[in-house]
Amino acid sequence: MKRPLSALLVVSAFLLFFVAPISLFAADDTKRPERNIVFFITDDESPTLGCYGDPIAVTPNIDAIAKDGTLFRNAFATTASCSASRSVVLTGLHNHMNGQYGHTHHFHKFSSYHDVVSLALPLLLENAGYRTARCGKYHVAPEAVFHFEEVIPANSRSTVQMANNCEDFIKTQDDRPFFLYFATSDPHRGGGVDKTSERELKPDLFGNKPNKGAYPGVKEVFYDPAKVPVPEFLPDTPDTREELAQYYQACSRVDQGLGRLVEILKEAGVYDKTLIVFTADHGMAFSGGKTTVYEGGLRVPFVVRDPYIENRGEESYALISHVDITPSLLDFAGALDKQANAPKNPINANKFWKERGEALQENRSGGNKFDHYHGHSWIDLLGDPEATTHDSIFASHTFHEIQMYYPMRVYRDQRFKLIWNIAHKLDYPFASDLWAASSWQAQYQQGEDASYGKKTVGEYIHRPKFELYNIETDPHEELNLAEDPAYAKVLEEYKQKLKAKQKELDDPWIMKWEYE
Repeated sequence: MKRPLSALLVVSAFLLFFVAPISLFAADDTKRPERNIVFFITDDESPTLGCYGDPIAVTPNIDAIAKDGTLFRNAFATTASCSASRSVVLTGLHNHMNGQYGHTHHFHKFSSYHDVVSLALPLLLENAGYRTARCGKYHVAPEAVFHFEEVIPANSRSTVQMANNCEDFIKTQDDRPFFLYFATSDPHRGGGVDKTSERELKPDLFGNKPNKGAYPGVKEVFYDPAKVPVPEFLPDTPDTREELAQYYQACSRVDQGLGRLVEILKEAGVYDKTLIVFTADHGMAFSGGKTTVYEGGLRVPFVVRDPYIENRGEESYALISHVDITPSLLDFAGALDKQANAPKNPINANKFWKERGEALQENRSGGNKFDHYHGHSWIDLLGDPEATTHDSIFASHTFHEIQMYYPMRVYRDQRFKLIWNIAHKLDYPFASDLWAASSWQAQYQQGEDASYGKKTVGEYIHRPKFELYNIETDPHEELNLAEDPAYAKVLEEYKQKLKAKQKELDDPWIMKWEYE
């Protein structure tokens, strides 16, 4: 039977106004906005930034990012050593498991296990449809595991020039979103000493040009040593102050590189389509900071601007760690399986190496199964100051330079921090640049009773087996409670927490509880 024309019109109208919009909305829901990523990592920088309340730091560009993003007050590296830390950043695995125990360059020659490729960030983002590039300091290996499509050449001290060199990559017409790994060498020590200093021990230049020279495009900011704030873990001496003034200058140069990079993103029309993450590999390069697991070594700046969230200018006190970075960036890119805490499309390591014809006879895994991340995504924390992920953070340091074996393990929550100095019978080893530092030598040459921050020189060199600090009441780690009978139960409780975390994270050094 034929339907009346009026009935057909009614049905057609229904389909047009109700069914069609539903299908259109469904299609829109599956279409993700352009989600570019800029990951900006500096070298040996503490939260000495205006946005963290530093009274003298000239850092207007990172301050602006913080004002329009989320600033994390409790962000930590997992190890205060350059290569080891960067391996964690790019794998989401603690370096005791990924195999990169220390520096990869020169004769140190540490590298990650080959099968870490299953979880490594650059290739996973490439497989998720991203074009990838790195500019500046790299410091991880093997290259095939941490492979970027493009390597942008640059002097990693010349931060504005670095940004300019990235312009073509950012502005390239390509349907794919991009991932830019931007790594400065500032404010790492280097470049010799300031020979104009009147001190007997000359301060390191921290990459600054001598005689107040400037890098291309940089308006160098010079700091008065008398006005720099001295962190609690350092001695307040003229030598320390002169080195801090050099350090602050390098930090301001970093900020100008970030500022130029933001300008380029805006010129390209992608600033509001780009996640920007700013952090450092670990804390400042002073004894008591870099290479240690004290707060000065592990605590880092961490600022994230997500253009797709509404709440901006928020501060989070949630505990986060560098081990969270890879899963977070994959989460932002839509490439993280949150339930499995693993990539949606992990790389089959056996197939990968077989196709390449490489590492076929190597110890590619160390017996580890690289099937999930140690860290967790912080994407849902952005813009929400009340949200949390971890109730604690874990750190695992083993080496800096090859001659510096000194394994340490840390369990830290919001109440207490336990440090296990596994090789406590050894004198604490020094990185070559930290040993030569005028800020250290000025005190060391006075003898072991000389003060050094909240400790003496002798206390810094000779560590006890356990260090227990009440982080709530003693944030500068001045009073070790491990030998205090009143805290015996707390010490035992945190030993068990540390051991449980080591077991959970497959830490080979757990055997030291039984053997030593």
